[in-house]
Amino acid sequence: MESNEDLDHARGVLLVRDAMDRTTADLPALPDLSGPARAQGLRRRARVRAAIGGGVLTVVAIAVAGTIALPDGGGGGATRVGVAASPSAGQSRTQPQPQPPVHLEPSPGESSMADLPAAERAKQEQFQNRAVSVLQDLLPDGVGTLQRTDLSVRLYQGTKDGKTFIVVFSVRPTGADTDPRTCVNGRGFVCKKGTLPDGTEVIASTSPSDGGDVTESRIFFRYNKSNVSLSVSPHDASHTSAPVTNDQLLALAKDPAFLDLVKTADADPVEQAQKILPAGE
Repeated sequence: MESNEDLDHARGVLLVRDAMDRTTADLPALPDLSGPARAQGLRRRARVRAAIGGGVLTVVAIAVAGTIALPDGGGGGATRVGVAASPSAGQSRTQPQPQPPVHLEPSPGESSMADLPAAERAKQEQFQNRAVSVLQDLLPDGVGTLQRTDLSVRLYQGTKDGKTFIVVFSVRPTGADTDPRTCVNGRGFVCKKGTLPDGTEVIASTSPSDGGDVTESRIFFRYNKSNVSLSVSPHDASHTSAPVTNDQLLALAKDPAFLDLVKTADADPVEQAQKILPAGE
């Protein structure tokens, strides 16, 4: 038990450093970092910043190979089932007990869930615990054990075999479908379209990351008043791509339990509404 806690602590420290460094991306790197390590740190910093920051989107008219997405911001039980073996309606799912969140310190000037009013914080934590339970069942085993974080309601992490995969699940209210991408394949981008039971189009994509050595996986669709996205990032240090395919994400998006999560967050948002600025402002 102690060794597992030590591993969790080490992974938490890594994410804390990522989060605390997000606002210092333009500062010189520490002198004892090698070139490759410095580059890897910048990639991680940018990924976490994209996961938990912002709410302002500039609307552009360019779609780039299905990869331009909304700015995203992002343990289970022993028994898990993959997307292909997802329980049918009426069957009980694995219901892991809520676990303590991964603690991430906010950057200077940044707020966290700890700064929320008690009622709103409890609401977000309840949603996160429910999301962990559902996503733990639906994401492939390669993502590992899923945990929520205490920095942002949309940010989670999966860990397996010493690898940490950042998972971002966002249901953000907005006045319009503001995602400008199209489903185009090429240059390492692989995109696939699917359809929800109500006819809603879903876009799933894998896109190059870490200089093209690994890929990130993502789905996006519009639901009622919200833009919905879920992404799984690669593990840079081991050059491991996000362990989930487009087909698996499309199957996840159609699952009744996942759609129920989306409906809940759309009807009673846990994220602030997205602000949209015209291009050029």
